[in-house]
Amino acid sequence: MLRALLVALTLGAAAVGAQDLQPEGLSPIDRQYMQQQRDHLDGLARRHLGEPLRGERSDLAVLQRLLDRGLVAREDTATLQGMGMVLGSLLAADLDLEWVVHRDNRGRSRALRIPGTGELLFPVTMISRRHEVGARVDVEELYQRAADLVAEIRHRDSPF
Repeated sequence: MLRALLVALTLGAAAVGAQDLQPEGLSPIDRQYMQQQRDHLDGLARRHLGEPLRGERSDLAVLQRLLDRGLVAREDTATLQGMGMVLGSLLAADLDLEWVVHRDNRGRSRALRIPGTGELLFPVTMISRRHEVGARVDVEELYQRAADLVAEIRHRDSPF
C-alpha cells in the first residue's frame, strides 16, 4: 500500500488506498458534465487542429498538440481538467476501470476505481496540475505511467 501511494505521488497524487475512500457511482449530472467537457475539447480540436476526439488512444496525441500549441491556457483549469477526463476515459476503457465519485475532507472528486483493489486514480488533475505550474506535460507518458501503476497494483493484489 505504501509503495502504491509513493508511486501515486509521482503521478501527482493519482492514487489512494481503500481505507481513505468513500466512493459512490457517478450521478447523471456528473455524466452530463463529463460529456460537456469532452464535447468542448472535441470542438477545440476540430476548430484548431482539424481533427475530432475519437475515444481512442490517438486522442492522447490530440491532447498533446492542444497543449504544445498553447491552445489551452495555464489558467483554464476547467479545460485542463476536461483533458484529464478524456485521459481517464481512455484509461477506463483500456484497463477496465470504473468512474466513481470520491469524497473526503477536501470535497468531491471524480476518480477511477481499480476493481478488486479498492484503489483509485485521479486522472482529472494529472494534466492540469502540471500545466498550471508551467511544467511540460507528456500526455502519452502520463497514460503509460498510470497504466503501469494499475498493472502494479493488480499484480500486488493478485492471489497468484
